Amino acid sequence: MLVTPWHACDNRLVGPLNVESDMSIRILLAEDHKMVREGLRGLLESQPDMEVVAEAGDGRAAMQLVQETSPDVVVMDVVMPDLNGIEATRQVVVRSPGVKVVALSMYSDTRFITGMLSAGASGYVLKDCAIEELVQAIHTVAENQTYLSPGITQIVVRDYIDHLDKMRPSAFSLLTAREREVLQLLAEGMTMKEIAYQLDLGVKTVETHRQQIMEKLDTHSIAELTKYAIREGLTSLDK
Repeated sequence: MLVTPWHACDNRLVGPLNVESDMSIRILLAEDHKMVREGLRGLLESQPDMEVVAEAGDGRAAMQLVQETSPDVVVMDVVMPDLNGIEATRQVVVRSPGVKVVALSMYSDTRFITGMLSAGASGYVLKDCAIEELVQAIHTVAENQTYLSPGITQIVVRDYIDHLDKMRPSAFSLLTAREREVLQLLAEGMTMKEIAYQLDLGVKTVETHRQQIMEKLDTHSIAELTKYAIREGLTSLDK
């Protein structure tokens, strides 16, 4: 049994705990509420393959204890005194690349989620989740994978889509619904007359739509329009 002297307990730097198994996932808890820490420690240590090797009450203490105890996973609160979880995660990942961080937070705001993930966290779990979910998250990141609570996944995907929309204009932002219909049919090889019949439009109207599409996309041939339509997901090569 490895017994490490305790640090003076000021509710921030609690220090290393007793360690027994070399096969367990070694966990550091970084949480500024002592009662929450104690509850999490008890729940995690009830798992047969997990042990809590240290606790910290703020981000700065967490960084110090990562260096001292070399945990496999840090369960990191996002909002903590002295040094917040986002900045602590960023520094932990830089200084100890092998250590995985799971964010445990009551906040599902995009700014906290993207902040932690951008800082290098491998997981994000909400505090109101069941302990089984946190255990699953720890197992997942310990295997070099990413874990996000189901509700968090939706937020991340939505934020990613919003980011893409802002980064570059797409067919859905540049073209009207009718122009997208015409573009798809053009890319699928239909003639002006066939498109007019398919959409119940006049041939001249279809030609006007084609001209407007080319002007908006700055393209000069059907081949270019076809490539664009495939790239934007309006059609595929299988059509």
